[in-house]
Amino acid sequence: MKTSQLTPSRLVLALLAAGAIGGASATAMTSSVSMAANAPTAVAAPQTIAPSSPPNFAQITRDFGPAVVNISVSGTRKVSADDDDPFAQFFGQIPGSRGRMPSREVPMRGEGSGFIISNDGIILTNAHVVQDAKEVTVKLTDRREYKAKVLGADPQTDVAVLKIDAKNLPVVKVGDVNQLQVGEWVLAIGSPYGLENTATAGIVSAKGRSLPDDTSVPFIQTDVAVNPGNSGGPLFNDRGEVVGINSQIYSRTGGFQGLSFSIPIDVAYKIKDQILEHGKVQHARLGVTVQEVNQDLANSFKLASPSGALVSSVEKGSAADKAGLQPGDVVRKIDDKTIVSSGDLASLITLASPGEKIKMDVWRAGAPKELVATLGGIPKDKTQASAGDQDVQRGQLGLALRPLSPQEQQASGTEGLLIERAAGPAAKAGIEPGDVLLSLNGVPVHNIGQVKEALSKAGKTVALLVQRGEDKIFVPVQIG
Repeated sequence: MKTSQLTPSRLVLALLAAGAIGGASATAMTSSVSMAANAPTAVAAPQTIAPSSPPNFAQITRDFGPAVVNISVSGTRKVSADDDDPFAQFFGQIPGSRGRMPSREVPMRGEGSGFIISNDGIILTNAHVVQDAKEVTVKLTDRREYKAKVLGADPQTDVAVLKIDAKNLPVVKVGDVNQLQVGEWVLAIGSPYGLENTATAGIVSAKGRSLPDDTSVPFIQTDVAVNPGNSGGPLFNDRGEVVGINSQIYSRTGGFQGLSFSIPIDVAYKIKDQILEHGKVQHARLGVTVQEVNQDLANSFKLASPSGALVSSVEKGSAADKAGLQPGDVVRKIDDKTIVSSGDLASLITLASPGEKIKMDVWRAGAPKELVATLGGIPKDKTQASAGDQDVQRGQLGLALRPLSPQEQQASGTEGLLIERAAGPAAKAGIEPGDVLLSLNGVPVHNIGQVKEALSKAGKTVALLVQRGEDKIFVPVQIG
């Protein structure tokens, strides 16, 4: 299960789930108004919501509960010997040794859930449920047990496909995620803490959620109670159709606290099809680093609203580079699909195929621009200051700047201006000494004159692109 306080982290047992059933779906009824000939146009009555009864969860559980399975895994994981030594924190390393004790393998066991999608034994679950597993056992509701083979697992989307040697098995029915609406009832079935075939319910809280982890999935957020052991189980809509795979929870305690997340079933099926057909999964790659657009950045780039994915860096030779994408561009649409947040871009690209062409609507220098990119695949590997220049911009930005020396340019792999001191607006925005200023409002700067010129054209907020270590990020600074 995956749980998180601020950022998701995989637990040793690797078990979690999301499922939901909550608010009832309602039927909207609009009063019809008859109009006589030549009569004035009548104003339609306000919409009213007709009360509806909750879905028949008992029937859904009876019909499809037998297709939900318990998954037990065993294997080994590497740990440092210090991790198992209760005295290590008090006494440190052994005298005469160099560094930490060598790592060793220890037994690992875990439990999760899954569901049967084909009567000949094809099962979907989470990749983190079977991670590092040497042996996987699937247990049905009639207590039959089978050894399962992992046909493939994709950590990027957290989807895995298993196969057991059995026939005429019960199967789930798959629904259309696009028809799922926020506020609809949903039901989760799984094995929290090993308690098999446990049903919990709630509502869909949101769709298309991006999470700060290593997956690129437009999650379904629910308030269904899920706990360790629910991972990999199905999320049903109110018609008994599977719309998601329970995958993650956010928690400060390790248990359920009202936030659970499911992988949309259409995403899972796309991964499943690749695994069954090719035995592996290929994800597309654009070759950019992006960040969110907040109101200050939107003001800096003259955007009507703080939406889209702001490009902070472009990898040389990548699909984005070949298409002409530049740092400071804001990607607003991909193939007519609106990009509201940076996570939307990551999800669309990850779920595309290498070689696929995409049309990008970008915002550059205050105007729209259209670019076309042919997506690549994910690789298998993955100065002396002029004393007079230093304080030129301190009054307006709060920065002391100087050009990078040739040695510093070579070490950092970039050109720009070294920030020696930060105060006032810049320090308040998070700029730190040692950062390298690369551009201002999307205009590259290599000398103080260029900074002055860019500032003369700026408004009350400027967007500084800075490099900190190996990372590049846009920082909005209010100067008005």
